[in-house]
Amino acid sequence: MNELVDLAIAAHGGWERWQQLRKLTAHVSVGGAMWHVKGWPDVFANARVTIETHRQHVEFSPFVDVGRHSVYEPERTAIVTDDGELIEERQRPREAFEGHVVMTPWDAQNLIYFSGYAMWTYLTTPFLFRLPGFEVEEVEPWDENGETWRRLKVTFPPGVHSHSTEQTFYFDVSGLLRRHDYSVEIMGGTSSANYASEPKTFDGLIYPTKRRVYAVGLDNKPLLDRVAVAIDIHTIDVE
Repeated sequence: MNELVDLAIAAHGGWERWQQLRKLTAHVSVGGAMWHVKGWPDVFANARVTIETHRQHVEFSPFVDVGRHSVYEPERTAIVTDDGELIEERQRPREAFEGHVVMTPWDAQNLIYFSGYAMWTYLTTPFLFRLPGFEVEEVEPWDENGETWRRLKVTFPPGVHSHSTEQTFYFDVSGLLRRHDYSVEIMGGTSSANYASEPKTFDGLIYPTKRRVYAVGLDNKPLLDRVAVAIDIHTIDVE
């Protein structure tokens, strides 16, 4: 196993603790310019997101209306009432992004797909690197604001949906996540840097509670004039 992966997993609570879990529920506030562009401002300004830790299944509640929640799985998205009634669904949701660019507005199923895989990725990092099919390689370190961060290039297997097949994760000397780079393929490709800060402990797991996403310039430095996505995690309940 890669030494940097081992360090990162230990810094975020350890593999043994992770293996004990089944679900996480986070109370989140999500904002940023991207949601306005896509036509969904404030849709997750005050939401609870529940993920299954060992497979890609994510639910946001409430979803648009009280009494409804969203369901994300790689090959299906849906809106369901809290009583279990199916409102609408889409099979093979990634195919619906064909031809999309950054400025393309989203329908509800587009929104469920993106927010689902994104939050699952964030809330399972770095533990997901030990799942079958993931390929990891430590690459040259990165200096930023007087700190040196170790970098891990991660190739995702086809069955795990996320922003892009190849992503890069930056860790500080203690192994905590500080930055996460990717290209959002379903928007036609982007250069995005997701900064992770303010780590807190929730029942033995350590998570960054503040994430800010920026576009990246040619020098691999963030363009700080606009926050594309802002995520604040208030609490995480563990099952």
